[in-house]
Amino acid sequence: MPKGIAPHLEKLGGDFFCAPFGSTEGASPLHGWPPNSCWVLKEKTGSYLRAELEKTVFGAKLQKEITVHPGHPFVYQRHTFIGGEGLVPVANHANVSLPYGGIIQTSRKQCWRTPKAAQEVDPALGYSALRYPAESRSLTSFPGKEGDVNLSIYPWSPQSEDFVVGLDSPDEKLGWTAVIRPVEGDVFLSLKSAQALPMTMLWHSNGGRYYAPWSSRHFACLGIEEGAALPILGTGEDSFPKMRGAIHLDPHRQVEIIHVIGALRWRRGARVKSVETLENQLLIRSTENEEYLVPFDVDALSL
Repeated sequence: MPKGIAPHLEKLGGDFFCAPFGSTEGASPLHGWPPNSCWVLKEKTGSYLRAELEKTVFGAKLQKEITVHPGHPFVYQRHTFIGGEGLVPVANHANVSLPYGGIIQTSRKQCWRTPKAAQEVDPALGYSALRYPAESRSLTSFPGKEGDVNLSIYPWSPQSEDFVVGLDSPDEKLGWTAVIRPVEGDVFLSLKSAQALPMTMLWHSNGGRYYAPWSSRHFACLGIEEGAALPILGTGEDSFPKMRGAIHLDPHRQVEIIHVIGALRWRRGARVKSVETLENQLLIRSTENEEYLVPFDVDALSL
């Protein structure tokens, strides 16, 4: 990697929290200090971890909590801003490796949109396959440079860098994203409160950047970024009630961001039909009339 590269790029992978998502705060690298500076461990048990960011975010102290439960195929994450001031776009940034392709499905969305500008606008530096800006009501048919693109099938293009945003419906409670890896026989699940984090952002990174550190060698990565980060679209937006496009920090209160990720074995050929919470369980229905009941901490999402 090039010397002095931003920490979140040096070890790009897994899942990390961004604040401000898609921008910087002062001297911070892209996505702010949470993925680019150290966390100080404050408490740890066999199933729980609490850490505090060494830097502040817009004046706020930021705490991270990670919890696992025996028998649960999920990691429960909570980020708490204590104090601070201002509107801050935030997102959880999970990266899924799809070397053999994948199938993407989500809970109901108002629409899917691309930002005003493409990820790569200079053909000498990279290529983006979608149209910018553009909009579609369907994930399976989105305007592309060379005709409609089915965004539910990864990769969208043999070699491109693209970014598209799904806006959650105002009445949706549980927001979910499922990424099936047919060859590996598993499904990645991302779960959230659609009211607290009303945007699902898909980052398609598949060899479409030609410059360092990407150098046309970063393939088969799909970022599933659940957040409240309206500025990323680069335009005014009336699809959300006031204050849903970012979080509002206040010196006299705390703000919590909750996100759950996990993975299950999954039968090849099936797709996810629905995801719903039951008492202490998550019910996942497939298009093949199969039902998967797995242990789940329903209270964790505060739906």
